[in-house]
Amino acid sequence: MSTLITNIGELVTNAADDSGPAPVSRAAGPATGFAARPDAAMVIDGGLVAWTGPAAAAPAADDMVDCAGRAVLPGFVDSHSHLVFAGERSAEFAARMAGADYRAGGIRSTVNATRRAPDELLRTNAARLAQEMLGQGTTTFECKSGYGLTVADERRSLLAAETVTAEVTYLGAHVVPDEFAADPAGYVDLVCGAMLAACAPHARWVDVFCERGAFGADEARAVLAAGRAEGLIPRVHANQLGPGPGVQVAIEAAAASADHCTHLSDADVDALAGGGTVATLLPGVEFSTRQPYPDARRLLDAGVTVALATDCNPGSCFTSSMPWCIALAVREMHMSTQEAVWAATAGGARALLRADVGHLGPGARADFTVLDAPSHSYLAYRPGVPLVAAVWRDGVRVRGPGSAADGGHG
Repeated sequence: MSTLITNIGELVTNAADDSGPAPVSRAAGPATGFAARPDAAMVIDGGLVAWTGPAAAAPAADDMVDCAGRAVLPGFVDSHSHLVFAGERSAEFAARMAGADYRAGGIRSTVNATRRAPDELLRTNAARLAQEMLGQGTTTFECKSGYGLTVADERRSLLAAETVTAEVTYLGAHVVPDEFAADPAGYVDLVCGAMLAACAPHARWVDVFCERGAFGADEARAVLAAGRAEGLIPRVHANQLGPGPGVQVAIEAAAASADHCTHLSDADVDALAGGGTVATLLPGVEFSTRQPYPDARRLLDAGVTVALATDCNPGSCFTSSMPWCIALAVREMHMSTQEAVWAATAGGARALLRADVGHLGPGARADFTVLDAPSHSYLAYRPGVPLVAAVWRDGVRVRGPGSAADGGHG
């Protein structure tokens, strides 16, 4: 059954072919394809976008939804999260706010709690956070393992992740666990061997934390090569805590994304601009760790494709809110509102090698968010305000009036 979504104050399509009699606003710059149309309408049919254009020219459909002048955006695509864990680290956060430094080793406290947790707790916690994301407009997200660090615990973490998303990442190379402190090479062998064999059938991606206190360049290369040999696609935690080889390792491995990118050399920026690897920026981490924010302006001006993601995790950034990350990116990283929204939708889709989400062009999945606001800019203009009025996924309203989640028929 087709549905006409009409009386849209601003329809953000991010679609290259968005043209017609109504004016279309576009973002300047080589690394974005933001496109938005005022006074718009959209027809969805069979879970896909069938048509977009001026409301006055909309074709007939079987059903109609009046947006009353609200803005409609593609569903947010969160390409970096860690939802499978147990325990919490609020005391660590409070200590950082009081002046303590952030170090990667704090991950080990979550590892201990996760290993003790039953499977049901891990699944329940991941499902709760996934629903929290959905309520804030995120319709596609990636989820990593990395808090088990044994063969059995990494495998069951991925099994839990599979219950909430198809974008599952094997992150056995998160940190070296305590039991391998004297034998890090032995742990890398485990990550590349028995652990990978158990985990690869349940993942699409392989990731490595290439950072001081975690894994060096050669170790990261070995992990990514082993994962690729098992059919997994590389991504890299890179250059978060200081300058390092992570971005260059990501480029060498043709990784889909290099995530964090806080401390970059000119060579790193040039490599990202010249390759197909997306720079995924995680401004919530810098908020939570008091580190410098990534220089998004530098990356965008160089022609780098930029994504925004939450990095939702219990230690360095415990938020699931893409709208809040957009506001931070605009205020602290000098992105325009158009650039930030594109990065949180189409940019995230690029980081996940997805052509079906992140835009609302004909043929895209009908995943979109309705804001209780007339423009996408309100996401930064009114930070912290719950502006998501409705969320649709695969052409079905899953949040907002009339959805099954809110007591309606959906």
